[in-house]
Amino acid sequence: MHLKKLNLLAILLFCLCVEANGQKKTSVYSWQHLPTAELPSFKTDTFNIEKFGAKAGGFTLNTQRINAAINACSEHGGGVVLIPSGFWLTGPVVMKNNVNLHISRAAVLQFTSDKSSFALIEGNFEGHKSIRNQSPISGKDLQNIAITGEGIIDGHGEVWRAMGKDNIIDRDWKILIASGGELSDDGRTWYPSASYAKGARTRNAGYIQTGKKLDDYQEIKDFFRPNLIVFSNCKKVLLQGTTFQNSAAWCLHTLQCEDLTFDGVHVRNASNAQNGDGMDIESCSNVRVVNCTIDAGDDGICIKSGKDEEGRKVGKPCQNILIQNNVVYSAHGGFVIGSEMSGGAHDIFVSDCSFFGTDNGLRFKTVRGRGGVVENIYIRNISMRDIVHDAILFDMYYFTKAPSLAQTGGDEEKPPVDAGTPQFRNFYINNVVCDGANRAMLIRGLPEMSIRGIHLENISIKADQGAEIIDASDVSLTKVTLQCKTTRPLVHIENSNKVKIDNLGSVAKPDLLLSINGKHMGQVDLLHTDTSSASQVAEFKYGADKSALTTTK
Repeated sequence: MHLKKLNLLAILLFCLCVEANGQKKTSVYSWQHLPTAELPSFKTDTFNIEKFGAKAGGFTLNTQRINAAINACSEHGGGVVLIPSGFWLTGPVVMKNNVNLHISRAAVLQFTSDKSSFALIEGNFEGHKSIRNQSPISGKDLQNIAITGEGIIDGHGEVWRAMGKDNIIDRDWKILIASGGELSDDGRTWYPSASYAKGARTRNAGYIQTGKKLDDYQEIKDFFRPNLIVFSNCKKVLLQGTTFQNSAAWCLHTLQCEDLTFDGVHVRNASNAQNGDGMDIESCSNVRVVNCTIDAGDDGICIKSGKDEEGRKVGKPCQNILIQNNVVYSAHGGFVIGSEMSGGAHDIFVSDCSFFGTDNGLRFKTVRGRGGVVENIYIRNISMRDIVHDAILFDMYYFTKAPSLAQTGGDEEKPPVDAGTPQFRNFYINNVVCDGANRAMLIRGLPEMSIRGIHLENISIKADQGAEIIDASDVSLTKVTLQCKTTRPLVHIENSNKVKIDNLGSVAKPDLLLSINGKHMGQVDLLHTDTSSASQVAEFKYGADKSALTTTK
C-alpha cells in the first residue's frame, strides 16, 4: 500500500511539473469534446496608418509607413493597426507581437506588382525548406497576432504565376502572349518573365543547395512565387472576416503554429491559379476553421505536415483541429489531407461543410516515400454538388500510377515496409450527400500497407460510377445508397479484407452488385441488402474465390 501511495504521488508531481512548464495535458477528443483554440486579445489603442504618413489612392507605395505603424503598435504593448477606407498600395508587411491588423470594410490593401520589392528568403514550400520571395504578409516566432476586418487584401498574383494554354480561353491566351514573357519549349505554358522561365527549366530549383547563398538565386528570382500570408511558429493567431485574394501561390499558409483560428474569412483565387491553394495548415496544433468561404485554384482547406524524410525528421503532426460551417467552391479538393503529411495528422473533426464544383470532395492523398500516420479523422454532415472526379477519395498513389490486375494477373508486388511507408487509418465519415460526381468513392491503399479502419455511414451519392475498394482492411459501408449510371459493378473490391457492406442501396437496378478480385482477397460480408433486384449479385475474378463473400439477409 505504501508503494502504491508513493507511485501516485510521483504521478501527481509529474503532472504538476508539466503544467508548471506551460505544456498542455493530452486530451481525448470526441464530438462531445471538440478541439479548441485560444484566441488572442489586444489593447484598444489604435494606430491609424494615415498618422504615419500613409497615403491612399494607389500611387504612393506605403510599405515603410505601414510597417512603422505595426512596429510602433507592438513597441507600445500592442493594439490595433488600422487600415482605413481607401486603396492602399504597399510592399511586404511584417507582423509583430500583440498587433491586430484591421482592414476596414471599404479598404483594399493592394500589394505591388513590382517584384523587386520582395526580397529572396529561406522559406518553406510544399513540405520542405526552400528559396522563396518574401510573402506580402509574414510573421515568425510571434504571439498574439490577428488580421481582422471585412476589407480586401490582394496579392497581385497574376504578375507572378505561369499559365497553361489548356487552362485559359484562346482570346486570353493571345493577350497573355502579347503582354511579354516567354513560352515553354513545347509552347503550351506561358512564363511571366525570362527569370521565371529559367527557374522552371532548372532541376530542383526551389531546394536550398548546400554552399549556395541567396544571391546565387537572383537569376531565377521570379520563379519563387510567394504565398500571400505565411505565419511560422506563432501562437494565438486569429484571421477573421477579411477577404484574401489573388495570391501568387498558396494563399494562407500557417506553419507550426498553435492556437490558430480562421473565422469567417474569404479566400478568392482564380480557378486556374497555379498552386492557388486556399488554406494550407501545416504541422499546427489547436486549430479552428469556422464560417469560411473559399474559391481556390488548388486544394481548398488542406492539412499538411512536411514532406518525406525532411518532414519525418521535423516530426510535427497537424493535430487537434475543428473545421466547421465552411463552403468551398472551385478547388481541387474541398477538405484535403496531404500529400505532404510525413509528420502525421490526427484528431481532426470536420462537420457541416458544403462543396460546390470542386474536383474532389473529401480528398486524402499520399504516396510511397512520405511515411507518416494519418489517423482519428471524424467527418459528418457534408453536402456536395457537381464534383468533377471523386466525392470521397483515399489514394496512396498520388501522382503515380497504380498497377492494374490486368497487368499483374491478380497478384501484387509488396515492397518492404519502411519509414517511408505512409499509413491512413481510423476515418469515420457519417451523413454525406453528393448530387453529382464522376465516381462515388475510391479507397485505395498499398499492397504492403492497406488503408485500415475506414467507416462510412449514411452516405447518399449520385455519380456516374460506383465505389472502388482496393488494398484496404477493416472497411465498413453502412446505409450507403448510390445512384449510378454505370452499375457493372456497383462496388468493385480488390485484394482487400474485412470489408463489411451493410444495407447497401441502389436507386437504379444494378447489373452487377459486387465485383470481387485478386489472389489476396480476404473476407467480404454483405448484410441486410436486397440482392433480388440485381441482375447479378457477385463475380469473382483474377484469382478471387467465391468463399470470400458471405451474404446475410
